[in-house]
Amino acid sequence: MDIELFDFQLPNEQIALRPVSPRDSARMLLVDGDAIDDAHVSDLPQLLLPGDVLVFNDTRVIPGRLTGKRGEAKIQVTLHKRVTDIVWRVFAKPAKKARLGDVIDFDGLEAEVIAVGEDGERTLAFKLENDAMSAALESHGVMPLPPYIAAQRAVDEADKADYQTVYAENDGAVAAPTAGLHFTPELLERLRSKGVHFAHVTLHVGAGTFLPVKVQNTDDHKMHSEWGEISQETASLLNQVRENGGRIVSVGTTSLRLLESAATEKGTVEPFSGDTDIFITPGYRFKAVDMLMTNFHLPKSTLFMLVSALAGMKEMRAAYNYAIEHGYRFYSYGDSSLLTMKRDNS
Repeated sequence: MDIELFDFQLPNEQIALRPVSPRDSARMLLVDGDAIDDAHVSDLPQLLLPGDVLVFNDTRVIPGRLTGKRGEAKIQVTLHKRVTDIVWRVFAKPAKKARLGDVIDFDGLEAEVIAVGEDGERTLAFKLENDAMSAALESHGVMPLPPYIAAQRAVDEADKADYQTVYAENDGAVAAPTAGLHFTPELLERLRSKGVHFAHVTLHVGAGTFLPVKVQNTDDHKMHSEWGEISQETASLLNQVRENGGRIVSVGTTSLRLLESAATEKGTVEPFSGDTDIFITPGYRFKAVDMLMTNFHLPKSTLFMLVSALAGMKEMRAAYNYAIEHGYRFYSYGDSSLLTMKRDNS
């Protein structure tokens, strides 16, 4: 498909640079076919039914952006995929300053470039003991805010909490599963009291999620892989909910991509552990989910393609036009939407 089909114009002032407070006071656009309604995230207990299940991605964002030097050259890297404890694939900027065999000094934390890839990707081997990486990142790294925020303001202390879900548990992401940023402990308790089930999966979101689609045809785009895991317990719960007539509601595109990677053709979710590079575009037949809670995505992005596949291209274009006209806040710190799958996926 031509990526121009997924383009739209967003006023710069609608890019959210900070989240609202409290988190669940964010607006939420309801999209079900041609029907569009306004709500707030705090309304979620009234919108879901007893027996439904929310699927959360419990990955935890690490401070995976580092700034260092090779000689006099300044280099910024963003970690995006763990190879081993101390070997990571990264995106380097400017990449031409990070050549094979170079050693980059991140203010006392050193790493050698051991492989050179495409689109600014490098593989770094950090000069550390295997169990020292987490502490080194906490000391030398900063939260890897998306480029559209980092270009407009500096990362600060508030982002350490703001760019993390309240249920984050497993270290490894370098981009937040942003749909989950809207949840508070109080909202979770209200949902639990309503009889909504909770399921947790892990997908370590990589910085590749922010890379632009550089090809004109979606068939030519290659996704970066990300590591994910679904336990036997979670798979059993999801299948039981489906058998009992409940709806599987994915909190975020990351949870959805992992569920679809683990689903059989009959819609059964299997346990999963490994990499996924699933790329969902219109025409894809969804097997594992019924609804998706997600923020508003960038034009021509793989995530806007995904939501268009789920809720319909015409429907999502109308929804985004409505959101822009009615002042919704976009992207990672922005407002939310709740999308019902279009049954013919067209």
